[in-house]
Amino acid sequence: MSRRRSIPWIHKWSRILIAAIASCGALTTAYLTVVKLTQGSAACPTNSCDVVLSSPYATVLGLPLALFGFLAYASMATFALAPLAVDPAKNKASRTKLENWTWLLLLAGAIAMSIFSGYLMYLLFFTIKALCLYCLGSALFSLSLLVLTIIGRTWDDIGQIFFTAIIVGMVTLIATLGVYSGVNNNGGSATVSNSGQGTQVSFQPKPGNEPKPGVGWEITTTSTDAEIALARHLTKIGAKEYIAWWCPHCHEQKLVFGKEAYAEISHVDCATADNPYAQTDTCKAAKVESYPTWIINGQTYPGVKTLEELAKISGYTGPRNFKYSLRR
Repeated sequence: MSRRRSIPWIHKWSRILIAAIASCGALTTAYLTVVKLTQGSAACPTNSCDVVLSSPYATVLGLPLALFGFLAYASMATFALAPLAVDPAKNKASRTKLENWTWLLLLAGAIAMSIFSGYLMYLLFFTIKALCLYCLGSALFSLSLLVLTIIGRTWDDIGQIFFTAIIVGMVTLIATLGVYSGVNNNGGSATVSNSGQGTQVSFQPKPGNEPKPGVGWEITTTSTDAEIALARHLTKIGAKEYIAWWCPHCHEQKLVFGKEAYAEISHVDCATADNPYAQTDTCKAAKVESYPTWIINGQTYPGVKTLEELAKISGYTGPRNFKYSLRR
C-alpha cells in the first residue's frame, strides 16, 4: 500500500502569507498616498521620507506613485485569496483552474514589483540620496512576495519561471525607464511662463537640485510693489504661514510672492530634521497637518494660495497688479 506524500506546510499557507504581506504593503502605500495628496508630513524618524515623497520620482502620470503601489498590492492580495473562495468539494475543476491562473498572475506581479522596487532602491541611494523606511519596507514586501510565489507551490516546469521572469522583467524595466525619462531629462526646477492668464509659476524639483536643510531652495523670482504691499499687510494683521523647508509646494508659494516680498512674510518652519529654526511646539499648537498652511484672522487655510486668494481672505485693499499666478 503506497503512502500518500504529505503537503509541505509552506504550500498550505503560502497564499495566506502572500495575502498578509500584500495587505501590509497595501496599508503602507495607502497611507503614503493620503500623505502625498494632502501635502502632509509622513510619520518618520527623519525628514528623509518627506524628501522622497516630495521628489519628482514620487509622482507618475500626475498621480502619487504610492497609489499605483496600493493597486499592485491589493491585486496581489486578491490573486492570493481568490481560489480560497471556491469550495473544492463542490467545484474542484474550477478551483484548480483558478489556482493555476492566479499563480501565474502572482508570479508575474511579484517579478514586476521586485524589479520596479529594485530601480527605486537605486534612485533612493544614488539619485535622491535619502533613506525612506517606507520605501525599504515596500521593497522587502515585494521581494518576500516573489520568494513566496516561487516556493509556495510545486512548479511542474521550472523553465516557466525563468521565461516569465525574462519577459515580465524586460517589459517592466522598459516601461519604468520610459515613465521616468521625463524626470531624468528635466532641465530645470522653477518654471515661469506667459499665458492668457498672465505670468504663471510652477515648481518641480529635479534630481541634483536638493533643498538646503533648514532653508529650502533658492527663490528665483522677484517682486513688485504689489507683492510687497500684500506681504506687509499679511504680517501686519498677524497672518502666519506654516511650512517645511523640504516642501516643494511651500517653495511654489515663495515663488508667487518673489524674493523681496517673501522676506516680509511671517512664516514658521515645522520641519525638525537638520533644522535649527524648527518651531515644533508652535506648529503643534496650531494643529498644522500639511504644508503650506496659512492661519489668517484665526482661520486655517491649507495649501498653496494665489495672491488674489490671500488678498481676499485677509481683507487686503492695496494694489492687486500681482506679477505671478499659479500654474494649475
